[in-house]
Amino acid sequence: MAKGHQGKVAVVTGGANGIGQAFAQRLAADGVDVAVADVAPADETLRLVEQAGRRALAVECDVASPEAVVAMAAQVEARFRRCDILVNCAGIFPQQPFDAMSFADWRRLMAINLDSVFHVTQAVGARMLARGRGRIINICSVASELARKTIVPYAATKGAVRQITRGLSAEWAKRNIQINAIAPGYIVTELNRPLLDDKAFDAWVCARTPAGRWAEVDELAGAAIFLASDAASYVNGHVLYVDGGLSTSV
Repeated sequence: MAKGHQGKVAVVTGGANGIGQAFAQRLAADGVDVAVADVAPADETLRLVEQAGRRALAVECDVASPEAVVAMAAQVEARFRRCDILVNCAGIFPQQPFDAMSFADWRRLMAINLDSVFHVTQAVGARMLARGRGRIINICSVASELARKTIVPYAATKGAVRQITRGLSAEWAKRNIQINAIAPGYIVTELNRPLLDDKAFDAWVCARTPAGRWAEVDELAGAAIFLASDAASYVNGHVLYVDGGLSTSV
């Protein structure tokens, strides 16, 4: 495989498993050294990155904590001396009726899905700005645009991440920082296991999605490779939907 990102360094939050792990593995296969920031053990992701012949670093980091994020960014800088690509992938996906959610659960969701994007982008982005280059990829969702019952607070976080992506591109594009986002549809992950195991919901997803199926995590990775590449040097503030056509049809 041609390694178009040879020698670059990426930080992937939430990279211990699921979508984040798929991104880390694909970036490594394309020549990128990868630092994983996650509260969960990232041993498997480190193995996959090193198996691809790249350097790997795992930082146990609560991305909702500004102090932990600053410390993580410093560790990445000490190990790799740079960061070229940031993937803000950490997140949770609670489902419950809006009127049943406690304020404590609301705040936890906002802290992990939204505040983390603020903290990590500031800490890592500052170093990109100082070097005059960088790629930031945020993870949105079809819920950034489309509503569904029981995920109202989650959709609020993903709508906000979409606007951070657009707004920050207006601020930082002239400073050679490209900020874009990927918006997955319904993906086969352990986070989505309760939905996958719900036969009625599985049938609804397959009927509602023009592709007629759920996506595998590997099918998102190509979008990250593109947005991190020189081929996307004039792409800024864009949300790339990888959803099997779900957001384009009724």
